[in-house]
Amino acid sequence: MANFVVQLPKTNSFNLKRFCVSASSNGNPPGSSESRGSGPLILELPLDKIRRPLMRTRANDQNKVKELMDSIQQIGLQVPIDVIEVDGNYYGFSGCHRYEAHQRLGLPTIRCKVRRGTKETLRHHLR
Repeated sequence: MANFVVQLPKTNSFNLKRFCVSASSNGNPPGSSESRGSGPLILELPLDKIRRPLMRTRANDQNKVKELMDSIQQIGLQVPIDVIEVDGNYYGFSGCHRYEAHQRLGLPTIRCKVRRGTKETLRHHLR
């Protein structure tokens, strides 16, 4: 199953902010119990809602961050960061350079590939 989220500008006459288009390759209709919830969801999340528990373990390569900032300004973020959602909280363990580039550009959100996880999954990533 693939999930896509398209952000649309909010206008006075049209109040749709996002919608999802789903397709299933397993022969089951999108939204059926067999195809629902099995894969990641692509979402724009506010930077301040993503917890970065390992952020201080190493310094980012500032040349790479600058290159990403230039690229994001020109063509936008091409590869979402990976995020785990556990009990309504979002945790990021990868995409450190992309995350910092968004912060330094003053962007409020970042595109994320969100997977649901358990507390055990979270503990595994913190080891």
